[in-house]
Amino acid sequence: MDLSKKVDDIVSRSGIGEGIALVFAGHATGVIVITEYESRLRQDIQELLERFIHADRGYHHPCNAFAHLRSMFLTPSKVVPVRKGKLAMGTWQSIFWVEAETRSRTRKVEVYVIGSSQ
Repeated sequence: MDLSKKVDDIVSRSGIGEGIALVFAGHATGVIVITEYESRLRQDIQELLERFIHADRGYHHPCNAFAHLRSMFLTPSKVVPVRKGKLAMGTWQSIFWVEAETRSRTRKVEVYVIGSSQ
């Protein structure tokens, strides 16, 4: 799920002109990434995670060990500069959610904007 617009809206409403935005996913099996939000690339990311850590291997942890292991290699948060009240990201960069699970889950993402006012 592309979070860029929602995060940018939060930054704009915060009144912070120069600083940082911290985007945090408080979940053990889902992560925040910054890269191009393109459907084939998103598919490549999911396939890489599956090749790297298979969902159907025999793990010691019951049920979803693979999702915990996958999320260990990606981070649950990203810090993005804020300039002139907007996210300072590259042309093709997007902030989005990557799900390490194979089943659908309800998720919550927190955004903290820190800096000086406009």
